[in-house]
Amino acid sequence: MTAVAGVNTQLTKPTARRRRDYLPYLLALPIIIYEGVFILIPILQQFFSSFTSDVLGMGPVRWVGLDNYERMFADRYFWNSLRVTLVFMVGTVIVSVGAGLLSALLLNQRFRGRSVARAVMTLPWAFPDLPTVLIFYWILNQNFGVINVFARFLLPWLEQNPKWMFDINLAMPLVVFIAAWKAFPFYGLVLLSVMQSIPHELYEAATVDGASRRQAFRYVTLPELIPTLMLMGILACIFAFRQFVLIFLSTGGGPARATETLVISVYKTAFNSFDFSYGATIGVAGFAVVFAITLAFAFLQRRQEAAAGG
Repeated sequence: MTAVAGVNTQLTKPTARRRRDYLPYLLALPIIIYEGVFILIPILQQFFSSFTSDVLGMGPVRWVGLDNYERMFADRYFWNSLRVTLVFMVGTVIVSVGAGLLSALLLNQRFRGRSVARAVMTLPWAFPDLPTVLIFYWILNQNFGVINVFARFLLPWLEQNPKWMFDINLAMPLVVFIAAWKAFPFYGLVLLSVMQSIPHELYEAATVDGASRRQAFRYVTLPELIPTLMLMGILACIFAFRQFVLIFLSTGGGPARATETLVISVYKTAFNSFDFSYGATIGVAGFAVVFAITLAFAFLQRRQEAAAGG
């Protein structure tokens, strides 16, 4: 009986080990299926559509090769959308990540009501996009907006209230501000968690060495934050590049295409003009730009890690 039990135990161990080896793949299988069906397949389908001609979704789809890309490179509206997208992306990244860093520095201090202040800071991030746009529409309304009171006080020479969201020079800064206001709590909370994980002994050593608060931030806090800041930069670029709802609800890409990003251009081309193939071509171009930016950030991050390790 003892020998038989030993044989059964030896047979059971490899089986249990094989099950443990397959378990991570089984757990990841639903995510892989989801990513493949809802992300990978649409990307491949869009890439294929960019080489075809499909207007109004009617008739047979014809293979046209690089005709759509030649049309895109000659389209001045595409280059305008690309420029607007890059301006919006850079502005949103600087304002949102900068505001997140500033708020993290403030909330990392000890003061009464700090927990309440942290909870209040998360409110913009928790707001849905539609109420956010409605609130800013009320604030920036040309006739009865609250912002006009401050504008009249600070700029008494104004003869009439600015049009704000309908002004070609003001629309982009305001859209950047709205998007950054919505996003900065996320970056602030992430950076705050990193600050709180920094050993307090490092600040004590810096104080003993006679470092000021500015020097402590430069030589202690900032080096610890740089990897996270680079990651936040990548995420902010991706989020800003794919931002659609806030821009579409606030300006619709206007006035005079001043806020028409690539995402808005894809929507208008595909669903307003019903030129699905050319819309897919613009989408592929946007995907290539985001991929290039991500690679650049990854290269810089790896270079920074190599320099820190060396």
